[in-house]
Amino acid sequence: MNQPDFLDVISFGPGGWGAALLAGAWMTVLIAISGFLIGSIIGTFGAWAKISGGRTIRAIADGYTTVLRGIPDLLVIYLFYFGGSAAVTAIGRFFGSEGFIGFPGFLAGALAVGITSGAQQTEVFRGAFKAVHKGEIEAAIACGMSRALRFRRIIAPLTLRHALPGMGNVWQVVLKESALVSITGVAELLRQAQVGAGSTGMPFNFYVVAGAIYLTISTFSGALLQWSERYFSRGVRRN
Repeated sequence: MNQPDFLDVISFGPGGWGAALLAGAWMTVLIAISGFLIGSIIGTFGAWAKISGGRTIRAIADGYTTVLRGIPDLLVIYLFYFGGSAAVTAIGRFFGSEGFIGFPGFLAGALAVGITSGAQQTEVFRGAFKAVHKGEIEAAIACGMSRALRFRRIIAPLTLRHALPGMGNVWQVVLKESALVSITGVAELLRQAQVGAGSTGMPFNFYVVAGAIYLTISTFSGALLQWSERYFSRGVRRN
């Protein structure tokens, strides 16, 4: 039996793996976006805790960022997946269920990526807030703006402007971290490439294609983030 050539393997026709790889790429994007959004929410509250929180709240936020930035991301995914499965199984047994109940791999991966990226985004938002000139906030106070209006019209837009470059870096990290979620069995891009490589005996071809897809997603999203930086920096003189 002749081994299929490269184009046959990645085609969308019968026997081709193009559709499976494309579905895996879409799953990768979904995991990355979900994790990034979860991390943004955590990062917002984490930055607030470090900036405006009391001593106890600041200590909790410092401990969170220190621990999550100091342990491997893969370990966090394992903890969420296997720890979540153990918890769900225990709850199931309490209600009379028997056997092992697996925690959803997508949910475990998104939460793990979100928790780890949240530690990074906490520092990004904290640094971005510190970059906002105090005079701009003082001017808003002098104009009689309420705290909510001041946050909505002054603090949030200016903080976002300063945070966008760092958020772009975090997004690239999150995109690469999504590949680790394959250990939970989620059919994302790397998982599909592994299955295809094992089924056809052509690992090099599949991993090259997967790398090209990752690079395409990264390039497109990077260009979108650069456009966002330019958009939110309108009227700002560049050195």
